[in-house]
Amino acid sequence: MTADIVIRNGLIVDGTGTEGYHADIAVSGGAISEIGKGLNGRQEIDASGQVVSPGFIDIHTHYDAQVFWDPALTPSSHHGVTSVVAGNCGFSIAPCLPEHRSLLGRTLQHVEDMNLATLEAGIPWDFETFAQYLDSVEKRGVGINFGCYVGHTAVRLNAMGDAGYERETPTEQELRSMLILVDDAIRAGAMGFASSSSATHSGDGGRPVPSRLADLAEFESLLAPLRDQNKGVIATLPGERVKHADLYALQRRIGRPLTWTALLTVKGFPYHEQVIEDNDAAHAAGGEVWPQISVRPLVFQMNLREPFTFNMAPAFRDLMAQPDAVRLDKFADPSWRRMALDDLTNRTAIRLRWESLSVAESSSRPDLAGRSIVDEAAAAGCSPLDFMLDLSIADSLETRFNSVLANDDEDAIAWLLQRDGVLLGLMDSGAHVSQLCDACMPTDLLGKWVRDREVITLERAILKLTGEPARVFGLDGINGRGLLKVGMAADITVFDPGSVAPGPLRRVHDFPADGERLTADAPVGMNHILVNGSPIRSDGMPVKEALDARPGKVLRS
Repeated sequence: MTADIVIRNGLIVDGTGTEGYHADIAVSGGAISEIGKGLNGRQEIDASGQVVSPGFIDIHTHYDAQVFWDPALTPSSHHGVTSVVAGNCGFSIAPCLPEHRSLLGRTLQHVEDMNLATLEAGIPWDFETFAQYLDSVEKRGVGINFGCYVGHTAVRLNAMGDAGYERETPTEQELRSMLILVDDAIRAGAMGFASSSSATHSGDGGRPVPSRLADLAEFESLLAPLRDQNKGVIATLPGERVKHADLYALQRRIGRPLTWTALLTVKGFPYHEQVIEDNDAAHAAGGEVWPQISVRPLVFQMNLREPFTFNMAPAFRDLMAQPDAVRLDKFADPSWRRMALDDLTNRTAIRLRWESLSVAESSSRPDLAGRSIVDEAAAAGCSPLDFMLDLSIADSLETRFNSVLANDDEDAIAWLLQRDGVLLGLMDSGAHVSQLCDACMPTDLLGKWVRDREVITLERAILKLTGEPARVFGLDGINGRGLLKVGMAADITVFDPGSVAPGPLRRVHDFPADGERLTADAPVGMNHILVNGSPIRSDGMPVKEALDARPGKVLRS
């Protein structure tokens, strides 16, 4: 039998974690039809000297809106990702009533750095319920496979309106309405329920996002549909009202996998070791709590028009809804500067490390690119904040600063990569797009951590990118994803292990309403990518006609 496509002579690393082997893979009708030697196909891909693996799975994305204007979900699809899960942190865009669309848009603008004009121009809003949202995505088609959580903040706004931002305790009727919304979403195929209790998440007008007002009882009550239907994943950011210590008992009561964001490293603060000790004990007792880890330092390229890091301080948070003129006036005011410096020093949930800040881009002082804020402030005889404010005023708030928030201890990252019971996550693809681009994490992992540093084996890295998340999210069943086995969907990557790397970041304006973003659209060594048997990347370049055909599928739990 002649297959549609045969991938020849590659080293097959199948997503199970077992040792790779050389063989051909035949693809027919969008699925893997045969694995063996000497297979025949109408189209052949020579994978000599290359690795053939399952398509990668990105479990932490915010592509909820971008899927409508960029169905290829770039740059993820450039880096071998063939399946994504959106709706993370509770910020799905459905369910949403017409009267709440503006409020939800302003929420995403501030909490996930999504340009409001882009959202207004790019979201078709032909849906209100979560089921209608999935149908809307499916009707338009996707370039890679797309699944989505139903989000706590969206559910709260739908049931409570602006009161979801103001009132901690919902009425009995509001809670019943939220429960119905979640139940309907899970029945429609939501990948699970996502929430956030993190103090870093402020939305409309600088207010805590609605999910931050919810206590543990509300959170748990909304997980009942996952328990009762026995499907879906719980995803959360522990923090103010739902604590990390609550998660293990909560997961046992609900009986569904729980993943939380994010187990990051901080130099000189080895708290991750205690987390892993607790997590290992929970897994040994049959629990399924999965912290997400990242192999990239958490670096935001922010400006002071929308300073994600600084917005945790009251002085900056109060400016979140203000126009540039008001912000510039405050920045020039010595009394406001003194107050802001005190807030940043004493009144933020995360300790600000001035030494982690540097200049990324400045139109008035391009010579400062890469320079330390602390060093430049000392040379100017002022505080680091004064230096940043003066430069931002000179650049009309366009100055970009690199801010390293966490995950800067490479030895600790290496240690975490070797631990069981953790998932690769926090790529944050689709969020903070003008400040951050970590969608290239798979190629970074394979290049830096597997080839260059030899921290983990190739087989373990592929397991972490494919088979493991597929199992946790229930994507590895019959005709499923995450493994190279006969009968599985033909989501396949072919890459050169000797050269694979993320490539450069660059700033582009290619979103609706001239929205800007950072992207990594030129990876090295990522040569071929198939989605449901359709080659969307060939010889290192995107295949436009294949992407235009939108071969991805909407993933439903």
